[in-house]
Amino acid sequence: MKYRTLMECVQDLQKHKELVIVDALVDPYIALGSIQRRALKREAPAMLFTKVKGTPFPVLANLFGTRKRVDFLFRSSLTSLRALLSLKADPIKVKHLSLLWKALPALYATRPKRVRNGKITEAMTTLSQLPHVHSWKNDGGAYLTLPQVYTEDMDTPGYMNSNLGMYRVQISGNEFLPDKEVGLHYQIHRGIAGHHAKALAKNKPLPVCIYIGGPPALTVAALMPLPEGVPEVAFAGALAGFRIPFVTSPNGLMMPAEADFCLCGYITNSVKTEGPFGDHVGYYSLQHEFPVMHVTHVYHRKNAIFPFTTVGRPPQEDSIFGEFIHDITSDIIPREFTGVTEVHAVDCAGVHPLLLAIAHERYVPYARTREPEELLTIGLSLLGRSQMSLAKYLIVGCYEDSPLLSTKDIPAFLTYILERTHFDRDLHYITKTTIDTLDYTGADFNKGSKLLWVVAGEPYRKLHSHLPSHFSLPPHFYNARVFFPGILLIQGEPSHAQRGESSEDMESLKAYYQYNRAMLEGIALCVIVDDVAFASASWENFLWVTFTRSNPATDVHGICERVRNKHFEFDAPCIIDARIKPFHAPELKEDEEIERAVDMLIQQSSVLSRYLL
Repeated sequence: MKYRTLMECVQDLQKHKELVIVDALVDPYIALGSIQRRALKREAPAMLFTKVKGTPFPVLANLFGTRKRVDFLFRSSLTSLRALLSLKADPIKVKHLSLLWKALPALYATRPKRVRNGKITEAMTTLSQLPHVHSWKNDGGAYLTLPQVYTEDMDTPGYMNSNLGMYRVQISGNEFLPDKEVGLHYQIHRGIAGHHAKALAKNKPLPVCIYIGGPPALTVAALMPLPEGVPEVAFAGALAGFRIPFVTSPNGLMMPAEADFCLCGYITNSVKTEGPFGDHVGYYSLQHEFPVMHVTHVYHRKNAIFPFTTVGRPPQEDSIFGEFIHDITSDIIPREFTGVTEVHAVDCAGVHPLLLAIAHERYVPYARTREPEELLTIGLSLLGRSQMSLAKYLIVGCYEDSPLLSTKDIPAFLTYILERTHFDRDLHYITKTTIDTLDYTGADFNKGSKLLWVVAGEPYRKLHSHLPSHFSLPPHFYNARVFFPGILLIQGEPSHAQRGESSEDMESLKAYYQYNRAMLEGIALCVIVDDVAFASASWENFLWVTFTRSNPATDVHGICERVRNKHFEFDAPCIIDARIKPFHAPELKEDEEIERAVDMLIQQSSVLSRYLL
């Protein structure tokens, strides 16, 4: 079934027992988000809340909460979409008429359909009447968490030069004028930035439309890391399986005729404080100045449904999006990035901080020993494209060394990397550069460093699973544990490092092991943490702690550090200081009092207790 409206989707999911109706009165302040997060963990059905405090609109949660349900939503169009993407990956396949025939419906659906009237203009409301969802206690206000923000290039207007992105939108709190202004938080490296820059250069306001709901394909498309020049609304049509109808908004942009809500307005050069916001890296984004959207109209269809999600430390609902998007686009990667066979943004490490890849090394095929050469070129290319440019650590392995190696098998992949790394050759730093807006480990807001770690060749060292009996620790460090062969965790006292500086106690640690190297034989990676028990409890904890709490330029160290021909190098092991620093953003934590209230609500609701207890 191809869903032209969100209501059609809800009704079909309910028919197939993939959605339940919740008629208990629920508070949108944290309680609604808490229920959604619990539903996700338990792989519960989607939930339509008909009674939400402060709003006349029903609220939809957990729509994309399981991979099975996402595949179900797009079951009628995926075959054609995959055929179209296969042709994109390998145009020679166009000779296969059966594949071309399968791809034609998706290709036809990529062109939006202009219509004069649509359900979206049936009624109007105000920002204060929308569900005011607060996901975490310290959020600065209510947020739209599944918005589809649409803009166009002022020089070449039209959908072919448009951007549809999912940028969080703060609809209350701080100094935003009630019912007139919202905060539009877009990160660097996003398509809307180019549109806004052109508008500022012309001293003109940039028209913006924010869609909510509508065909589910639009929500997924807003998250797609598409190449520049490929409009997300075109992909949305291919995923939906039909030409999506659009009407013209008062500011001249396109509005989906079947959307549930649409905020129309514009942004200028005015900014206001936005945040804090509990984000998908597992920490709060702090308060910063971001563009203000001046809202002129808030349209909605009759019987509109308001979809939302909460984000936080992965896995969350956006993790399901990521898995789905990765699977349907995996065939395109080798064509978009010559030499690349596989790419994996590690979700449990906060999505953007850690990117793993496998690629070919073919520059000197006749060489007796293989070392990274083409891999370095490929790595730089990856760091310069789309959302992969947000990666803080990019680790690339060589396909020729191990054709069966997969980035999805992280223990095996890291074993391959740590066995082969030459720490005087294979680590390349990009310092004083832009980093993810959500990352607070760098020298300043949006400023930090990246590490390109490229490995090729035969195994160089044997990784040990145990420390020698004479192992010891220097002062201020304690409780060491081998987490995995070649990986050692050491607990340190709280770090007092200032922004852009290394912690002073790291110097004593490096000096201690420089004269006691035998104690670290067989260890290739040593991570300094605040809590060894927590960091070693699972791979998810280890990866999250290691890569969300460190900045390569200040927190990556080694034994006998030196600079040779302006290349920073050292002897094994690589030491990463992954302790929380005083300037880091606070970690997301549940509010115990509200969680107890949610426990009681679940017990009192037969529907909620059936799926959440």
